[in-house]
Amino acid sequence: MADQRSASVLSVDNISLAFGGLTVFHDVSFEVKPGELVALIGPNGAGKTSVLNCVGGIYQPLQGSVRFGAALLNGLRPSRIAALGVARTFQHAELFAHMSVVDNLLIGRHLGIRSSFLGEALFSRRTRDEEAAQRRAVEEVIEFVELERYRHEPVGNLSFGLQKVIGFARALAMNPSLMLLDEPSAGLNREEKEDLARFILRVKHEKGPAMLWVEHDMQMVADLADRIVVLNYGELLTQGDPAVVLADPRVIEAYLGTPA
Repeated sequence: MADQRSASVLSVDNISLAFGGLTVFHDVSFEVKPGELVALIGPNGAGKTSVLNCVGGIYQPLQGSVRFGAALLNGLRPSRIAALGVARTFQHAELFAHMSVVDNLLIGRHLGIRSSFLGEALFSRRTRDEEAAQRRAVEEVIEFVELERYRHEPVGNLSFGLQKVIGFARALAMNPSLMLLDEPSAGLNREEKEDLARFILRVKHEKGPAMLWVEHDMQMVADLADRIVVLNYGELLTQGDPAVVLADPRVIEAYLGTPA
């Protein structure tokens, strides 16, 4: 197992989660390797977002371990996990509606800012240089996801589809080694989904972070994922190559509710 962990960005080993007497998921294991896009799928209520929450530190598993490279994430706060290089998107974007696109992305750069309280108070040369560097990094991300014309718009004035892209861009602005994508295509129309798919592929090939991706659009999953992990009623149903997993009668039955 040590050799597997050293070769993986993320190792999830036999984790379980319950609230009171309700089991959310039990004995779930999988890994995400460098540069890999792994889709985590399953019907509603399967426990997918809860798995992301355990990786990101929002929830703590009752048993098992979550490792990011060599670092054990169990017991760490979300802010500490983010500082290690794990970025997260949310189903409802969770942006600051009154702030501009640029300012929302600058928040994604916050953990990388190197300045002192005194330097901020005096707006020293070093502080000015640091701010300029962070703004350049944000502008690169804005250009990457084609948001140039919206950069100074308050996020609350923009469409839901654009807000989902901005949430994706904010995670990307953190320059992460691992991105946790929680249903980034939910609520998007077909054109918006095609744009998102294009951005995800560009990130994969040009930026190189590993990605753990919760998704319900099976066409996107079939087109983009390197591997698929399937949960059903809190249990790990199967995992592997997309063509094999999506043709598995157990997976078809889990989604359709009837045998294939």
